[in-house]
Parts: sequence; C-alpha cells; structure tokens
Amino acid sequence: MKRHFDEELAELNREILHMGSLTEESIFKSIEALKTLSVEKAKRVIAEDEKINELELVIDDKCLDLIALHQPAATDLRFIAMTMKISTDLERIADLAVDICERVLEMAGKPLLKPLIDIPKLATLAQGMVKDVIDAFVKGDSKLAKEVLQREPEADHLRNLVQSELLNDYILKDPSTAPRAVALILVARHLERICDHTTNIAEDVIYMVEARVVKHHPEVLEET
Repeated sequence: MKRHFDEELAELNREILHMGSLTEESIFKSIEALKTLSVEKAKRVIAEDEKINELELVIDDKCLDLIALHQPAATDLRFIAMTMKISTDLERIADLAVDICERVLEMAGKPLLKPLIDIPKLATLAQGMVKDVIDAFVKGDSKLAKEVLQREPEADHLRNLVQSELLNDYILKDPSTAPRAVALILVARHLERICDHTTNIAEDVIYMVEARVVKHHPEVLEET
C-alpha cells in the first residue's frame, strides 16, 4: 500500500513539473508574440492555455483522492496541500501569459511604440523564477525557493522603469500614443504579477520543506 502511495506522489511530482514547463513556455511564447506583434502566435498561446487549465483540474482531483484514500500525515500532507496551491498559482501565471497575448491582439496592425528593452528583461526574470521555483518544489529545495523570493524586488523595479518611461516620455508628451503605451504598461504589470505568483509558490515550498510560514514574516528569511 505504501509503495503504491509513493508511486502516486511521484506521479504528482511529474505532473506539476509538466504544468510548470507548459507555463514557462507560455510566458516565452507570449513575449515572442509581443516582439513581432504576431496575431497567429498570440492566438496559439491563448488556445494552448486550455491544456494548463485541464492539468490544474487533474492535479487537484488527484490531491483530493490521495488525502481521502491514504489520510497522509505530516510531510506528505504538506506536500499534497502545497501541490494544490501551486497548481492554482501556475494556472494564474498561464492566464497572465494569455493576458499579454490579448494586449498583443490590441496592438496588432500598428508599429511598436518603442524598442522593447526592459519588458524582455522582465520576461526573462519571470521565466527564470518560474523554472527555479518549480525545481525547488520538485527537489524540496527551500534554499533555492528563498533565492527566488529575493528576486522579486527586481521585478518591481523593472515594472516601474517601464511605467515611468512610457508615461513621462510618451503619454505626457504625446497623448495620441496612450493606447499603445498603456498596452505595454499592462504587459509589464502582467509580468510583474507572474513574479508575484512565483513568490507565492516559493513561500509554499519553504512551508512544505521546513514547516515554517514566511508569508508576511520576512524576519524568518533573515534568520536563515
């Protein structure tokens, strides 16, 4: 019975890893669509989001079954509970990639307002945080999860740079640029929100591994 339970936990691990990979890929593809304002690429990301939605439901069902059938204790229960929370955050991250593609559809047919500099940096940061936090979860690596948390201020900084430049150098100087500028500001906000969800996952990983709550308690991180 224990062996079967362990196999199911391993399968759950693989599925969350797969969901994380698909989510990371959706971020990458959404930025590729943005760079070229490709309607085709944007629509593809939107269509592929259904796979991630379905995976979230599958993972949640398996987690509930494991809890009901095996009544896991302590460490295993934390792992299953955090898997459910993490799958929700991954689904929301994928939704934000879809939001980026919807901004692409709004801007399609018009030239980009400016060369993309800080937005691709923010996208790379977001992708890296997603990849590393999933690795941290699968490996039970709370140290890596803490490193992911430390990158969040950089995401805020890059978002602020994008907003400031588009507002001060474009919208205020030429109000006709507002629709395209606002779309890019929203893209930056979507990417920063992706990083926020990634920090949620990192906090869950730390709780899963160390049974310590770090959300709203930054002093806990300073102690380590």
